[in-house]
Amino acid sequence: MKTITTKHRGDAAEDAALDHLQCAGLALVARNYRTPGRGGGEIDLIMRDPRDATLVFVEVRQRSSGTHGGAGGSITGLKQRRIVFAARHYLNGLRTLPPCRFDVVLVEERITWLQGAFDAGGN
Repeated sequence: MKTITTKHRGDAAEDAALDHLQCAGLALVARNYRTPGRGGGEIDLIMRDPRDATLVFVEVRQRSSGTHGGAGGSITGLKQRRIVFAARHYLNGLRTLPPCRFDVVLVEERITWLQGAFDAGGN
């Protein structure tokens, strides 16, 4: 019998979020983008919205229960700052800066897509 690990649950949540976003018309640019070194950040999904060429940095959160604020409650100011740091690192590699936004996809009993969930201020 195979044990379901936190990593397996996280990967399944990312897969579900990716399917949801692709069905909504977004295109995958990168998955699990990490900055080099310790203390950097990671972005679960980087998507492109073809309607206006917006680059969408997506944080996927999954929680099995709604306690402690559920999946949305786990996106702290520190987590936002790390995502923004990783996004800036990614953008430094581009020749031109596209419009960008930070979305969150919550995978709980259902999928909730929060567009523009936070800004580069990192709150």
